[in-house]
Amino acid sequence: MKFSVLIAHYNNSVFFKDCFESLKKQTYANWEAIILDDFSKPEEFENVKDLIKNDSRFQLYKNDENKGVGFTKAKLIDWASGEICGFVDPDDAILPTAIEKSVVEFQKDPKVSLTYSRFVSCDAQLQPISEFKHARQVQNGDSTFFNFPVQIAHFVCFRKEIYLKTEKMNPQLKIAEDQDLYLKMYEKGKVKFINDSNYLYRTHDKGISQNENKKKSYEYWGEAIFNAMKRRGLKTINGKTIPDKYTHSDEIFQLLQYQNEWKYRLIKKIKLLLQTLK
Repeated sequence: MKFSVLIAHYNNSVFFKDCFESLKKQTYANWEAIILDDFSKPEEFENVKDLIKNDSRFQLYKNDENKGVGFTKAKLIDWASGEICGFVDPDDAILPTAIEKSVVEFQKDPKVSLTYSRFVSCDAQLQPISEFKHARQVQNGDSTFFNFPVQIAHFVCFRKEIYLKTEKMNPQLKIAEDQDLYLKMYEKGKVKFINDSNYLYRTHDKGISQNENKKKSYEYWGEAIFNAMKRRGLKTINGKTIPDKYTHSDEIFQLLQYQNEWKYRLIKKIKLLLQTLK
């Protein structure tokens, strides 16, 4: 089973060496890495090109203009030749057994569409700060699941055959393209939580989620959730009417506030326990 590591690069060559080295240390051998540069500065592109030049497992391409992360990641999936795909940001890294542990889950169950684990937040030098503790197995087949609050997180991998049966990644999204993908894959198969921390997430001042784009992320995420509601044919949620058109994220997240309440979480835990006993 071949695995395609997908890397959307944009002016991050200073950190890419850590990502590159982490891929070379993988215990699973059958993988490729496809890098699509989203019209970085020429020297940034050349730095990446120089680093990977002696490793045939890496392929490097470049957009002819800056297209944004949604477009870039959609193209990466199109080019992937592996049955399983997983995104790794160029400024992050994965642990040596990350790919192997994911592939094992896909091999065990052909109905699994997506796997995920926990990540570790790191500083700019990729030194661990804290583990993301909210990642856990979620109930499958729940039409009201929208990954709110976030439980599906890095390291996320997915089966390309199932992805091709979805509406595919929205190339217009500038942020929250990952949440959009997770919800689409959730609707087409089973998601499986791997109870390990397999991803090193670097926090630094150049990161998309650490700069001014963070203010916009809720709008894109809200739009992704709204689109999922419409795909699933939902008219109401928790007794409240879902709007016909998307206006702003507050309206969508307000509909989902009940999912933070302890009664809801308790019921979910019981349903999840029953799911594991089947």
